Amino acid sequence: MFSGTAFLAASALLVAAVQANMGPLETMAAPPIVHHKPFVVVWNMPTSRCQSKFGVTFDLAMFDIVENQQESFQGQNMTIFYRDSLGQYPYITPEGELTNGGVPQEAPIEKHLSTAKLEMEELLREDFSGLAVIDWEEWRPLWARNWGSMRKYRRVSEALVRLRHPELPEKKVRETAKMEFEMGARELMSRTLQLGSQLRPSGMWGYYKFPDCYNYNWKKVVNYTGRCHPKDPERNDRLAWLWRGSTALYPSIYLNRPLASSEKGALYVRYRVLEAMRVATSFASASGSLPVLPYARVAFTHSLKYLSQVGTSALLDLEHTIGESASLGAAGVVLWGDLSFARTQHTCEELQQYVSGVLGRYVVNVTTAAQQCSARLCSGNGRCARGDQNSDARFHLSPYSFQIMPPPSPSRGAPSARGELSERDLRQLQDSFRCVCYRGWSGLRCQNQIL
Repeated sequence: MFSGTAFLAASALLVAAVQANMGPLETMAAPPIVHHKPFVVVWNMPTSRCQSKFGVTFDLAMFDIVENQQESFQGQNMTIFYRDSLGQYPYITPEGELTNGGVPQEAPIEKHLSTAKLEMEELLREDFSGLAVIDWEEWRPLWARNWGSMRKYRRVSEALVRLRHPELPEKKVRETAKMEFEMGARELMSRTLQLGSQLRPSGMWGYYKFPDCYNYNWKKVVNYTGRCHPKDPERNDRLAWLWRGSTALYPSIYLNRPLASSEKGALYVRYRVLEAMRVATSFASASGSLPVLPYARVAFTHSLKYLSQVGTSALLDLEHTIGESASLGAAGVVLWGDLSFARTQHTCEELQQYVSGVLGRYVVNVTTAAQQCSARLCSGNGRCARGDQNSDARFHLSPYSFQIMPPPSPSRGAPSARGELSERDLRQLQDSFRCVCYRGWSGLRCQNQIL
């Protein structure tokens, strides 16, 4: 028989052994964002201009695209705070002007928080439960990640230390500047998140493009694997304070045009999502692992060329972004685009055709397949994720079992799916996917309620 101490030690070893053999997705997931919707597609494009200026309308809500009133960047379902729309964010202009202190350690933190509080309260209802994304991209909170055009934040930080302590040797100047910069960034970012969560506790608060995966070397290597830089997991783990303050993660999976319809594009997205999923489970809260909602564009970066309108396959780019995210167990994706999509009647009509056609059909396909998998494989109490993360298995309805019906018109109604899973479909799901149970459920099929 074990003594009390020995029993506790053995129990700890057993738990550690079990955890060591668990995959990164074994942690319970937070409940779905939308009731009974394991995977959602969120619309984050200000297309109201198309209707007000050109009379071009969009029907988005019917195929799981969660829209704001007026389809704007800010609203009760989805809000994104940019650099100049939340508090007193410090940054350095291209001309070298220090705005709000320029670097995070010089930010007027109390003034920032009081201003941000007023803006949050004015914009978001008290019962706000949507996505709240902070998009701050001028600098990065880890000193080592401020390279290229961001190196100026290092230079200014070092200059401030020299000004105060001219007697310090250069090595000590750099060490002090790094410490002050990272402490300032942590205070600014974590207290802003804390404020949002206190004021609107049901909101899903997080920073755009966090966590990041520096797998941008697809141009430079012949045998591109898509894997993150070897230092990325350790560096992302150093941001534990950020993940513990977040209630959702919003990595970026924007595709550059050279990645169109290519295996490189799929690998690029895969490992970016996997790193976000790793962070989400490593820093899970009592509510479960953090929901991961990658940001995707409906067009290639810096262009109006829509996904899956370049290359050899009609749907590869959508499969590599929306489809890859769903299959890896993400809670959804956010589709983003700027005002350039609504600049003219022609661009509005092109977007309308894309939404009611290629994009709409694919979104219905993937969200319906994810819902069917959740219901049939996971008892409706979890979402499906790939059994083998490196496989190419994706959620797609079988054309033999389902039909994607077109909308009555591009401006009215949305595509819809008709059909039901066959036994063969179910076997294929069982072979390729496993269940990630929501908080409060366990078992291979999430069939056991945890009381």
